[in-house]
Amino acid sequence: MLPVITGFIDELRSAGVPVSMVEAIDGMKAVEAIDLGSRVALRETLRATLVKNLRHERAFDTAFDIYFSTLPLPTQDDEPVDQDSQSEESGGGQGGSGDPEIDRQDLFDALLEALSNLDSEALRRGVRDAVDQLAGMEPGRPVGGTYYLYRTMRRLDLAQLQADLLEALTGDEDLSEFERRLLTEEVEGLIERLREEIQDEIRRRLVADRGREAVAKTLRRPLIEDIDLMHATSNDLAEMEAAIGPLTRKLAARLARRRKRRTGRLDFRRTVRRSLATGGVPADPQFRHPRPHRPEVWLLCDISGSMATFSRFTLQFTHAMSTHFSKLRTFAFVDTIDEVSNFFGPGIDFGSAVSRITTEAEVVWLDGHSDYGNSIETFYSRYGSQLTPRTTVIVTGDARNNYRPPRDLVLGEVAKKSRAVVWLNPEPKAYWDTGDSAMSSYGRHCTSVHEVRTLRQLEDFVETLTLPTGNPVQNR
Repeated sequence: MLPVITGFIDELRSAGVPVSMVEAIDGMKAVEAIDLGSRVALRETLRATLVKNLRHERAFDTAFDIYFSTLPLPTQDDEPVDQDSQSEESGGGQGGSGDPEIDRQDLFDALLEALSNLDSEALRRGVRDAVDQLAGMEPGRPVGGTYYLYRTMRRLDLAQLQADLLEALTGDEDLSEFERRLLTEEVEGLIERLREEIQDEIRRRLVADRGREAVAKTLRRPLIEDIDLMHATSNDLAEMEAAIGPLTRKLAARLARRRKRRTGRLDFRRTVRRSLATGGVPADPQFRHPRPHRPEVWLLCDISGSMATFSRFTLQFTHAMSTHFSKLRTFAFVDTIDEVSNFFGPGIDFGSAVSRITTEAEVVWLDGHSDYGNSIETFYSRYGSQLTPRTTVIVTGDARNNYRPPRDLVLGEVAKKSRAVVWLNPEPKAYWDTGDSAMSSYGRHCTSVHEVRTLRQLEDFVETLTLPTGNPVQNR
């Protein structure tokens, strides 16, 4: 058992979940106090001792299912499947003899009966038969369980199974609309349970065939805070938006503690006067009362098509942290720029504000293709006189100017009037200054330039920016 748990902890670390040595020892000690025959107790014990963040639970569940999966135990009702007799039509996954369509109908009926009667043992037998006949699993093939799960679920015709199950549970009863809705939700839950049982069965077989480490590497996914914002799926984007709130609350609490702990500069005169009581020895240094200030931030966001996803998360994250800025002004641009600060505020839904920017803000001047040069020049002519030495200007975008004049000297004038100019680029550094990118032209006028492609990098940047030290933002 010890090698399995240590391998499980190593997999969590490989997936990006921070598990310290002390937490690993705590997990080992906690496992000694539970019944190892209870998979649920083992899962929750390890979860309580090893996972500290809700965002890491998906990685934990995947690793747990792999490392603590159990091989299917044969029963008297199970018949061995002759892999050599499987037909090519099913991709090597159709077992047994006789007409495949008849076998599939028998399987369909068996699963329907098991779900209708809530018979767990019959459901497990049906799931094993479904994987035998429909998954087409090939020993040694380096394919993840998602592929086999898709094949099995597609051939089962879940839509028809769900409709037949709803009909079987309804029977001849005349249900009200509310009762039918409850029954529909119950059927959806049963279908989801079937899917989870099939997924667990496939993972057990993959582990038996290829080993835990190989399967874990195949199914490993980056944590939500490490997914590239520019290449995230719709599901990833939804998880990221859900993670924004907890990230900003955590960051706000951390910054509040740092501001509270901050000590002012040494007060030399008071220290000398206090030292007279100790014979001139400065045993009790005196400090000035700290005067922490919050920075004034102006945010310039490229909201063109290629930057839409990145600008959305930059806006959301920064506005969630707006309580730590004395003034936050927001500007959006494509080939010209417009202030959109009034689109945000207390009680305003963020999604609605972003929609208003795309429909109401005057951000297109010519053809709707990015023009950083004209946007920065327009920004300086309209708002340059309002810049102060306390203003930090943040520009977010890939600096791809469609081969138009960069007019980067104007950004230099903005930098002269501001405390700092910071550029956030969502592209990898290897892509900067390739094609129509003018990153170096703009970067030479910036206090710092950051590669920000993930939520983790965005969080690190905002934490650095909002530190109340009065020092310039440092290069990374």
